[in-house]
Amino acid sequence: MQKQRQVTVDDLAVRFDTSHETIRRDLSALAEAGTVQKFHGGARLPRDGAEGPFRERMAQNAAAKRAIAAKAAALFSPGQTLFIDTGSTTLMCAQELAKVSGLTVVTNASRIAETMASADNRSSVFLLGGRFDGDNRETVGPTTIEQIASFRADYAVITVGALDSREGAMDFNFDEAQIARAMIDNAGEAVVLADSTKFGRKGSFRVCPLERIQTLVTDKPPGPEMQKVLAAAKTTVR
Repeated sequence: MQKQRQVTVDDLAVRFDTSHETIRRDLSALAEAGTVQKFHGGARLPRDGAEGPFRERMAQNAAAKRAIAAKAAALFSPGQTLFIDTGSTTLMCAQELAKVSGLTVVTNASRIAETMASADNRSSVFLLGGRFDGDNRETVGPTTIEQIASFRADYAVITVGALDSREGAMDFNFDEAQIARAMIDNAGEAVVLADSTKFGRKGSFRVCPLERIQTLVTDKPPGPEMQKVLAAAKTTVR
């Protein structure tokens, strides 16, 4: 698979002389761990560097993201105002936050806005305008950033593509990095949601230094070097 980059269920069943059901279960387990990305009838290796389409990201490392979402949602209380940016982990977090009443949520992600608005929880939802990206179903660009500046949130809830001990939080998408920076700049505290596969990676665009992250919510403790740097930055790891 390393050479081919992708394989089909049929090919694997023949190669390993086992049932299609067994292959599908194994691929599902690998996808949950973030090792492969499933597609109909097979699986492929994750892309190097750049993140894949949103649907693929929702399936990748899903169990870890759900655990992060549940922990993150427990941090917030009725009456608070949250910026939430676009991401598979933040969408899962919004699904958990929909159970909390009386929040004010400001987001550039239409999926998150729909999730929060459809819940009967007396929360207020503001969907930022701007240039619309169809795959991620998000608004980006100068108009969105200008509108972010008209709000003041208690927390910016951000998902990132990479977290490095020296460079801090980074992303692979220029527009999304700009949105994340603007939300952090207009919030009291930054809460970053990042599964353990993001540790030690470097993205193309900076979001913020570790010192600006008050809380990091993840699925597994980071390694010793990252723990030391986060402690020095006074970042709480949950």
